[in-house]
Amino acid sequence: MEYFTHKLAASAKKVKADVVIKNGKIIDVFNGEIIEEDIAITDGVIVGIGHYEGIQTIDAKGKYISPGFIDGHVHIESAMVTPQQFSQVVIPHGVTTVIADPHEIANVSGSKGIQFMIDSAKDIPLNTYFMLPSCVPATPFENAGAVLTADDLEIFYKEERVLGLAEVMDFPSVFHQEKGMMKKLITANKLGKKIDGHAAGLSGDAINVYASAGIKTDHECVTPEEAHDRLKRGMYVMLREGSAARDVSALLPVITERNSRRCLFVTDDKHLDDLIAEGSIDYNIFLSIKGGLNPILAYQMATINAAECFGLTSKGAIAPGYDADLVFLDSLEDVKIEKVFLKGKLMAENGRFVCSEFSETTPSIPDTLSNTIHIQDIEIDDLQIPCLQGTTANIIEIIPNKIITKHIVEEIHSQNGYFQPSVSRDHLKMTVVERHAATGNIGLGIVKGFGLKSGAIASTVAHDSHNIIALGTNDQDLLKAIYELKAMGGGLVVMNENMVIASLPLEISGLMTASSFKDVNKMLKEIDEALLHIGFTGNFNPFLTLSFLALPVIPELKLTDLGLFQVKDFKHVDVVNLR
Repeated sequence: MEYFTHKLAASAKKVKADVVIKNGKIIDVFNGEIIEEDIAITDGVIVGIGHYEGIQTIDAKGKYISPGFIDGHVHIESAMVTPQQFSQVVIPHGVTTVIADPHEIANVSGSKGIQFMIDSAKDIPLNTYFMLPSCVPATPFENAGAVLTADDLEIFYKEERVLGLAEVMDFPSVFHQEKGMMKKLITANKLGKKIDGHAAGLSGDAINVYASAGIKTDHECVTPEEAHDRLKRGMYVMLREGSAARDVSALLPVITERNSRRCLFVTDDKHLDDLIAEGSIDYNIFLSIKGGLNPILAYQMATINAAECFGLTSKGAIAPGYDADLVFLDSLEDVKIEKVFLKGKLMAENGRFVCSEFSETTPSIPDTLSNTIHIQDIEIDDLQIPCLQGTTANIIEIIPNKIITKHIVEEIHSQNGYFQPSVSRDHLKMTVVERHAATGNIGLGIVKGFGLKSGAIASTVAHDSHNIIALGTNDQDLLKAIYELKAMGGGLVVMNENMVIASLPLEISGLMTASSFKDVNKMLKEIDEALLHIGFTGNFNPFLTLSFLALPVIPELKLTDLGLFQVKDFKHVDVVNLR
């Protein structure tokens, strides 16, 4: 009662507000205009817009002031650091709230992984909300490290920061009303929880089914036509700009003043080095404005739209009753951030996290999360693809900066009755090795588009089951890379001539590390240099691109531990076409 009445007293100007911000140009996301008034803050909450006096006064010096940015869908694990370290990276970029989906760690470590993420996010400055992984495993066409049922998930709905059910990527289970999926959807709907979608490549009729199931968002649109189909069926469209999937610019033509309030920004999967170099949601805003979108609409999409999508009634606006999560900007168009406040406290300034209240303690890591690489002995013979000279093969061709692939058929090179990688044809060997239960499953395939001239790369980050995934120009480096990952406990590795030339250990479920973001960024730069050494010259992130080549819910052709997978027909296919 006292807390409440104290805020009302400050709002009524009976007592001074804790903090008053003067001389700022406020982005009014409700009227879509700029206003020049004071912002009064008490107990971290905005209590008034107008003329106020405060115990502390902050002079905004003519800066624009935006509500804190909201990332509507992010896998923190893709940054490969803990939530604590992640917060120190994104807050300087104006991101004060994220909706996280711990789908990646759940596929490796199940409920224990989800609990680790929730616990790790409790005492950090970033407002971190969660959606529960709906598809663990993502499909029955691969082997993950866990299986999560509706009953397993329901326990977590008691957590204050759990908002709903995360991206439902198994559309066939929704369409055919598979019992387990129905129970997850019914439970979420009954509890009044939000449900996120993952509607890659789905047509209008399929979207009807999705929306009827209570699924109200999609972050997989890649064309304006797809976005329009979802908007007219009442869904929110999430414009994604990650490290591998970069769709913001392509989707801008769909946005108008009439429909923009149903659009928001997400990063989905973005590597740490890209977050540091480009930014997070601030980069989405920048690209949108550069592409011709009205700046006010862009800031609405980054703030109030995302807040309303997820029912965050105290986030996304500068108005009485809203949390004082604020971003000071030099200009609307350049999105150059000077200061970031959370609940009225300065957290970042000129690109640096400056709040000393939050310690650098390393989170406690359960043993079940630090011992996750289990494989059978593998030999060179286990990596062979039988074929005859002159035969053709079904090949995965990557599309730079996209997570979809092309299914192409080309003639391949054979030696001694087996496929031989060809640098000149850019045909590299790819393998996915099951690493959770030592089943011995090894998927083999051929990939085109990476352009490596020597060596191999391998990782335990392979969406969504996160088995070991590797590609290379020769079997010796491929095999060595796989064993190096086992010795490291997971991570990323670059091999050349049977030697490790760069690596990044990821000891938490093979996905994250407790190391500081600065140390991780340094190791990523070393990996970039190693990639150049083995001939990579592309304009995309090869490790992130590689990680999505095992995801059998994204068209067209992917590779799982059970073999080559054709997404269109949802079935495994042979690598080599018989003559």
